Amino acid sequence: MPEEVRAIDAWMNLNPPKGWLTQITTRSNLKDERSKDERNSPFDYLFPGVTERTGQGATPEEIVAMMDEAGIEKGILNIRSGDPEPALRAIEKYPGKFAGAVPVNPLEGLPAVKKMERLVKENPFIKAVRVSAFTTLKPYNDRTYYPLYAKCVELGIPVTANVGLPAPRVPGEPQNPIHLDEVCWFFPDLKVVMTHCGEPWQFTCVKLMLKWPNLYYMTSAFAPRYYPPEIIHYMNTRGADKVMFATDYPMLPFDRCMREVKDLPLKEHVRAKFLRENALKVFRL
Repeated sequence: MPEEVRAIDAWMNLNPPKGWLTQITTRSNLKDERSKDERNSPFDYLFPGVTERTGQGATPEEIVAMMDEAGIEKGILNIRSGDPEPALRAIEKYPGKFAGAVPVNPLEGLPAVKKMERLVKENPFIKAVRVSAFTTLKPYNDRTYYPLYAKCVELGIPVTANVGLPAPRVPGEPQNPIHLDEVCWFFPDLKVVMTHCGEPWQFTCVKLMLKWPNLYYMTSAFAPRYYPPEIIHYMNTRGADKVMFATDYPMLPFDRCMREVKDLPLKEHVRAKFLRENALKVFRL
């Protein structure tokens, strides 16, 4: 991999101590006893070592140092809706290293949309809005999302949407990417980025991206060695401009992801677009 290709991480998180992953999901949606136990991360069965990584935590300064060492120039940082100040402070302190993304729960109605609009207008470093059907348990073509989509079109800001079977033990059908087919039809000017690789519907993701010009995909929460082969083939053929790199740190370490990217069978011009150029374009960084 050429040294000059420094990555843009399209999805990352701060990592304060005290196990923030134990509080990241909507506990009321979870039914099994282990998942409901707030001492546990609902993701630990998928990500070995994540409980230890999040338990130890890392300061923003330490995260920046890890990014630099791994060859990551900038990351889009999740701004937690319930506690936005830590992420906002980190972005203010390191504007060259971080941009921001705001999670929105459409079930909260117009107040949540208005809050998002205010944050985006007051903070030009906010580059994306995030929705996740594993928290709402409603598919992305449900009418509760539509006021949010309309506002994002008005603001010119992309929406990222979790697709694929969710890691928390909740029903997976709401995150079937086929539900975005209707969204892309109804909102042709809305940029939508599918996140978390979409398994077991990765081929559906490819077909939808071929169909809709404003539909994209990121590899958050997947180690590069496990990227779906359908996505690798798509990148090397018709999808060079559609797929972007992401770690979902601290779910996965920066250094591991960047090390494994070097072994991917990507054409060199595709590698540069995947690691950097597509995120710059889609999120207007």
